[in-house]
Amino acid sequence: MSDQLEHGPVRTTRADALLASVGERGVLRSFYDVDVGADLMQDADGASEAREMAARMRPASGPVLELAAGTGRLTFPFLTLGFEVTALELSRAMVATLRRQLEDAPADLRDRCTVVQGDMSAFVLDKRFGAVVISYGSINLLDDADRPGLYASVREHLEPGGQFMISMANTGRSQALERDQELSGRSGRRYVLHVRRSPAEQIQEITIYPADDTSDPFVVCTSRLRLLEPIQVVRELEQAGFDVKEPTTFRSAGGRGSHDAVLLEASLRSDPS
Repeated sequence: MSDQLEHGPVRTTRADALLASVGERGVLRSFYDVDVGADLMQDADGASEAREMAARMRPASGPVLELAAGTGRLTFPFLTLGFEVTALELSRAMVATLRRQLEDAPADLRDRCTVVQGDMSAFVLDKRFGAVVISYGSINLLDDADRPGLYASVREHLEPGGQFMISMANTGRSQALERDQELSGRSGRRYVLHVRRSPAEQIQEITIYPADDTSDPFVVCTSRLRLLEPIQVVRELEQAGFDVKEPTTFRSAGGRGSHDAVLLEASLRSDPS
C-alpha cells in the first residue's frame, strides 16, 4: 500500500524551529490527521476547480470518481452540479470528517455520494465511471513507485470514452523557494502556512501553525509533497496507455488572480499499441 498519508508527521525545518521556541506547549501532528487539516480543507473553495473539470466532461458522462477526496473540497461542488460521486480517501480522519459533513447535507446530495476509504494507487471498486478526477496537487502525494498503480487502477475503472482529469501546480510560473501565507479556517481560527520548496531534493515541505503565538497547545501540522512537473505526468500517462490533450491553465482558489494551476485531461487510448 502507498505511504501517501498514513505515516506520521514529518520534521520540517520550520516545525523544528517553532517547537523549540514554544517549549512544552508545542505539539507536532500530521496535517491529515487532526482538526487543523479538516478546518482548513473544509473552508477551501473547490467550486471553480470542479467547474473547470465539469465543463470538459462529456454530456451525460455518468458518475464521477474523486481520488484523494479529503474532506470534500471537490466532492460537494460536484454534487451541487448534479453529479453522482464516489469519493475515495486514504486518511481515516478525513473520511470520518467527510461522512459527518454528508450527514448534515441535503438528502439529494447525500444520496448521490458514496465514500470509500482506499488507496488511490491501488483500489478495486465494483463499478466504472464516466470521469475520474484528482484535485489540485494531490497526485504529488504519490512517489514514482506508486503512480503506475494509480494509472492502472484508473484504467480498470473508466467507462469507454471516459475522462481522467488531474489538476496540478503550474510550474511554468516562477515560484519562490520559501513563502508564508496567513489563512482562515472555517472555524474562524487563523493559521500561518509556510511552504519550503527544495528542487534539489524534489520535495516541498508544508508547515501550518497558529497565527496566535500564545496558543496552548501550539499545534504544528506538517506534510511533505513531491515536486512533480506536469510534463512528467503527461509522459507517464502516455506510457500507461492514455491519450492526453493539450494541458490548460486556470486559477485555483488561492491563485490570487493568476493562472497558477494546470488541468491535464486524458482518455484511454483506443489503439494500445
